[in-house]
Amino acid sequence: MSTETVIECRQVSKNYITREGVTPALENISFTVEKGEFITLLGPSGCGKSTILSLLSGLIRPSTGSVLVRGREVIRPLREVGYMLQQDYLLGWRTIKQNVQLGLEFQHKRIKEHEEDALSLLNEMGLSAYLHYYPGQLSGGMRQRVALARTLATNPDLLLLDEPFSALDFSTRLRLEDLVIDTLRKKNKTAVFVTHDISEAIAMSDRIIILTSQPGRIKKILDIPPVLRDPLPFDTRDIPEFQTYFQYVWKVMNEHESETSTTSYT
Repeated sequence: MSTETVIECRQVSKNYITREGVTPALENISFTVEKGEFITLLGPSGCGKSTILSLLSGLIRPSTGSVLVRGREVIRPLREVGYMLQQDYLLGWRTIKQNVQLGLEFQHKRIKEHEEDALSLLNEMGLSAYLHYYPGQLSGGMRQRVALARTLATNPDLLLLDEPFSALDFSTRLRLEDLVIDTLRKKNKTAVFVTHDISEAIAMSDRIIILTSQPGRIKKILDIPPVLRDPLPFDTRDIPEFQTYFQYVWKVMNEHESETSTTSYT
């Protein structure tokens, strides 16, 4: 089966200039992501997970190395990239319908076909009855569903998800995990996801990229076996192999090793 590379990071490093001097955030990051893959960046706080998303989105540039999306070097924000954050950033004075169409306005795509697609997304997410509500009238989980619909409304090739469930209660998180994975699979979208949660990473991912503490380096890249990868996240947690894999990932994250390696675990 042929594959299509959507992301390529080539020996990427990123340094920040502070009053104290140069602070290295990332060092020699190299990986690829194929079309339709769901990749999770997992690691301790401050390891550069969100910095990688900012590099992929074009919001910042690497200090050395290069980032490519669909074979083109990323030097500025790209229209084909959708970014979903921990906060939903819905505009309180706009209705849910108007919020979802915001990206279409920015990209000058306010034509009937695209607006109908956006409304269809809200319907798929169980929000068609709330088109004329305002964000303040919705729960946190509903607001994140709106944010996901807004992100998908412009039909991006690549989604960047920066801990979008971390502020939600556990039950809501589980429901949204299933919704996100089911939606992205149906639409064959490519995604890079950031989380601190090992269970979430295993349940949602095709592969997990584990990063070391600052400066962030790739410690290991782990393939999720099909028995855990194929079901929806909620069901994955009930599979006996899940706990075994959880313990393995925990061990890898807490290993003290200087070498960068790539491993497939089955």
